Amino acid sequence: MNVYFCFAARQAGEEGKTTVMYRTGFDNDKYLKLQSEHIRKRIAEFGDKLYLEFGGKLYDDNHASRVLPGFEPDSKLRMLLELKDQAEIVIVINAGDIEKNKKRGDLGITYDEDVLRLIDVFRHFGLYVGSVVLTRYESQPAARAFREKLKTLGVPVYRHYSIDGYPSNVEKIISPEGYGKNDWVKTERPLVVVTAPGPGSGKMATCLSQLFHENKRGVKAGYAKFETFPIWNLPLKHPVNLAYEAATTDLNDVNMIDPFHLEAYGVTTVNYNRDIEIFPVLNAIFQRIYGSSPYKSPTDMGVNMAGNCIIDDDACRRASEQEVIRRYYATACLVRQGLSEPAEIHKQELIMNQLNVSSADRPVVAAACAKAEETGQPAMALELPDGRIVTGKTSSLLGPSAALMLNALKELGGINDEMHLLSPIIIEPIQRLKVDYLGNHNPRLHSDEILIALSICAATNPTAALAMQQLSKLRGCEAHASVILSRVDENVYHKLGVNLTCEPKYQTKKLYHA
Repeated sequence: MNVYFCFAARQAGEEGKTTVMYRTGFDNDKYLKLQSEHIRKRIAEFGDKLYLEFGGKLYDDNHASRVLPGFEPDSKLRMLLELKDQAEIVIVINAGDIEKNKKRGDLGITYDEDVLRLIDVFRHFGLYVGSVVLTRYESQPAARAFREKLKTLGVPVYRHYSIDGYPSNVEKIISPEGYGKNDWVKTERPLVVVTAPGPGSGKMATCLSQLFHENKRGVKAGYAKFETFPIWNLPLKHPVNLAYEAATTDLNDVNMIDPFHLEAYGVTTVNYNRDIEIFPVLNAIFQRIYGSSPYKSPTDMGVNMAGNCIIDDDACRRASEQEVIRRYYATACLVRQGLSEPAEIHKQELIMNQLNVSSADRPVVAAACAKAEETGQPAMALELPDGRIVTGKTSSLLGPSAALMLNALKELGGINDEMHLLSPIIIEPIQRLKVDYLGNHNPRLHSDEILIALSICAATNPTAALAMQQLSKLRGCEAHASVILSRVDENVYHKLGVNLTCEPKYQTKKLYHA
C-alpha cells in the first residue's frame, strides 16, 4: 500500500504533522432560520395559500453540500419541518418519464420508484403528503398502471394533460381546454410544497394550473419558487454558480443576468435561462388569472436565502472548483457509456477553463493513474481527511475498489499494513462461491463483498472491528479510479459518502459491462 501526502492541500500542524484544513463555508443554522422566516413572510403576502415550487432535491441535496461546505444534505427538509403544521407536499411526475423508465442518476432507481421513496421519507419525518400529480398524462400504459398502484396504496392521485401551444398560447392555457381540463388538486394547508423526483416533471405548470382552479373557487392563492441554484445574489461567474451549470449540462441550463430585475430595480441578480425565457409568459398568465402580476422579475419569484448564509467565500469557491472537476469526469464516463452526448464534455471543459482548473487540481487522479501505470492493472486512490493519499491495486483476490477500501480503513485505524484484515483462507471460499456456484467470471471480490466479510470477522477479531469503526471517516473523502467501476462498487462508495470519479475507460474491450 502506498501512502503519501497531498502537497497541494496541506499545511504544517503541531509537531510538524501535515493536516488538511476542511473549512466550513456555510452557516446551516442561520440558513434554516432565515429560510423559514422568509417563506412565512411570502405566505403572508398572499391571502389564503402559497404554492411553493421546490427546485432541485428537497431531500439528500448532496450537490449543495459539496459546493457549500457546511450545508447539510437534508437542510431543506429540516427547514420545512419548521413549517410542517402549515405545509403539505404534492409530488409531481411526468407520465412520459414513467413510460420511459427514466432513472435518477444518483440513486439508480426509476422516477416512479423515487415517488414512493419520497413519500416514505416525508412521512417518516412527520410531513403531510397530500397527493401525487401525473403531468402530461395521455393514458400511457405504465402511467396508468402507476396511477392504479397509487390508488391501491391509498395515495390521492390526479391527472394533468398536455396543452397544445404550451407555454406560448396563453389564450388556450387559461381556458376550459387548457388548465380547465386538468384535475383540481385538493389541498388542505396554507403552504403547498410542489416537488418532483427530477427536472422536467412539470412543477411550475402544476402550480399555475392550481392558481387557475383556486381563483375560480374564490381562493386567493400565490406562487413562489425555491431554487437553491444559481444563487441570485452571487456574481454570475462565481464558482458556486458555475458548478450549477456543470451539474445541469444535460438540461442546457445557462446562468444569466436577470434583465427584468435589472430594469425594474437597477440591481444585478443572477437567474437561469429557462426562468428568464418563460417569465413574459408567466407574467401574462398571472395577469389573466389575477388581473395583474405580483412579480416584476424571475428573481422576485424566488425565496432562496442561501447566498446570505455563506460565511467563508473562499472555502465555497474551492469546494465548487472541485465539484466542477468531478462533474467533468462524471460526464466523460456517461459519454463513454453512451448515455450522454459528446457536446456535454465540451461544455464541462469550457466551465473548467473559465475557472482555470484541470484534473491536475484533483490529486487522487494522478495517484490512481500512476498506480495503474506501475502495476499494469486498474487501480484507485483515496485522499484521507488529513491529506494522505492511499492507493489500492488489482490482485488475484481483490479488485482495486475492495483493496483500496481495506487499505484506507487500515490507515485510518492505525493498523499495520502488514496485517491481514481478511486472510486468503476467508477470501478464497467466497471466490469459489462466486465462480463455481453463482456463475461469475471474475473471481475478485468487490467492495460490498469485502465489507460483508469484514463485518463477519469483526465479531471475533478486534482488529477487524477497529477497521469497521473507521467507515464513517470516509464520508467526504475524495477517490478516483483508473477505470469505470462496476455499478456495485460505485454504489458502495456513494453510500459511504465518498466523492468518487473514474477515468472514462473500461478495464476490458468487452461490449457488455455490468
